[in-house]
Amino acid sequence: MKSGLFGFLFAMWVLILVGGGIVVTILGPISVSGFGELDFFLGSVIKAIVAIILVVIWILILSKLKNLIFKKEIKS
Repeated sequence: MKSGLFGFLFAMWVLILVGGGIVVTILGPISVSGFGELDFFLGSVIKAIVAIILVVIWILILSKLKNLIFKKEIKS
C-alpha cells in the first residue's frame, strides 16, 4: 500500500514541477500585439485558458493513476 501511495505522491509532485516549468518558460513570455488596448487582456486570457487546460489534464492523469493504484491494491 505504501509504495502505491508514494508513487502517487511522486507523480503528483513531478506533474506540479513540470506544469510550473511549462507555465514559466512557455506561457510567461507569450504576448499579443496588434489589438491596441486589448493586448494585455487577450494575452492574459490565452494564458489563463492554457493554464486551465493544463490543470484539467493533470487532474485526469492523477485520476487514472489513482484508479490503477487502487485496482492493484484490491487485486492483492
